[in-house]
Amino acid sequence: MTKKVIVIGSGFSSLSASCYLAKQGFEVTIYEKNSTLGGRARQLKKDGFTFDIGPSWYWMPDIFENFFGDFGKKTSDYYQLDKLNPAYKIFFKDDVITIGDHMDQICEEFERLEPGSALHLRNFIAKAQENYKIAIEKIVLRPGISPFELVTKDTALRVDQFFKTISQQVRKKFKNPKLIATLEFPVLFLGAKPSKTPSFYSFMNFADFGLGTWHPQGGMYEIIKAMEALALELGVVIHTESPVEKIIVERGKAVGIITKGAQRTADVVLSGADYHHSESLLNSEYRQYSEAYWGKKIFAPSSLLFYVGFDKKLNNIEHHNLFFDTDFEQHAEEIYDRPQWPKDPLFYVNFPSVTDPSMAPTGCETGFFLVPIATNLEDTPELRTQYFDLIIKRFQERTGQDVKNNIIFKESFCVNDFKEQYNSYKGNAYGMANTLLQTAFLRPKLKSKKVKNLFFTGQLTVPGPGVPPSLISGKLVSELITKSN
Repeated sequence: MTKKVIVIGSGFSSLSASCYLAKQGFEVTIYEKNSTLGGRARQLKKDGFTFDIGPSWYWMPDIFENFFGDFGKKTSDYYQLDKLNPAYKIFFKDDVITIGDHMDQICEEFERLEPGSALHLRNFIAKAQENYKIAIEKIVLRPGISPFELVTKDTALRVDQFFKTISQQVRKKFKNPKLIATLEFPVLFLGAKPSKTPSFYSFMNFADFGLGTWHPQGGMYEIIKAMEALALELGVVIHTESPVEKIIVERGKAVGIITKGAQRTADVVLSGADYHHSESLLNSEYRQYSEAYWGKKIFAPSSLLFYVGFDKKLNNIEHHNLFFDTDFEQHAEEIYDRPQWPKDPLFYVNFPSVTDPSMAPTGCETGFFLVPIATNLEDTPELRTQYFDLIIKRFQERTGQDVKNNIIFKESFCVNDFKEQYNSYKGNAYGMANTLLQTAFLRPKLKSKKVKNLFFTGQLTVPGPGVPPSLISGKLVSELITKSN
């Protein structure tokens, strides 16, 4: 008899797990709350403009190739990938740093700001590359069951890197504050302050400078469409607009779910929804983690997002733009240490139409603005308007152009939307931060300790936040399910 698996949610990790499980011969059915697939990686189309609602950075192209390669496919079977040059621009108060698409260009830019820094940068990235190889081959592909997964010959030789921070490592070799901010920025994808992130995670700098920044033509949603096509080809059945109301447990074993008032039975239940929410679908005696447990965890930030259609092409911008023209430390404190709406936030702007004309009408620009903020903040229309006015003013000043009168429309997304649309704990945008005490086996488990045949996947479990880790999370949990069944 073919065993049935029910998968809750259709984000990257759920789709990944579904494909691997179907390949192993399981009968897989996905139940997705929203009307379209993708979880946080959905798409907004409006008046000829196309926006990625969630993730917009394509890093670690090898992870995507590995995923499709496991099914005898290539990314190019589904979408065209372009390497961005420049990868991105960083706007400071009195200067702009441009990150090119290879190390020689990046070293030139570093030398311009701090003579002698290019040699330090090459050494730093060489070490980051070694860490990347160890992380991808030895650590992230482990299921987070035992502390011994972290103990290998390679990690033993680098044990100090788990107890020193990115901040310490960067500041030892670089003195220019702009270069420090440039090198500390990639770990923000891991959801914690650089001063709280183990220096081993410098492998994110290799992902950035070494592997480059890419763009799938048509946007990040093309990856979701590709994974959906693969899942369907493998026989996965997908139901949208099907919120799950309860996970059914009988005699200590998960036997199905209730959706839209109807019971659906299965041999295995796998939730790729927010982990805290997934456990709320269980009776309290079957939950592994208490409210106190979640309350003590360090969560990655939430975000205030704006999707803006402009009626003209804009000047002095690239596909990816970071605005670091205010105090990095202060903003980080207002996210993590003293949660509040930031006084003077850093922000990010994505203009995919700069390199991909398909994403905006002719002569127009698609703009996605993101302000990282603390989780669980008060979220009102007035606050959203106040912050849009603040960042658009700074955007105009830094890029030397007036754009406010060229806005055709503006849509926003913030804490309340993360909670309502994704059942996101405290409205977090990126899951749980990868701090030392929230790494590998110290993260919430892929397999329930209290309920047989109940599993979890996604950015609150292993390996952690981000799109490539989510693909890996789906693979890891599929292997655990296959072994258990």
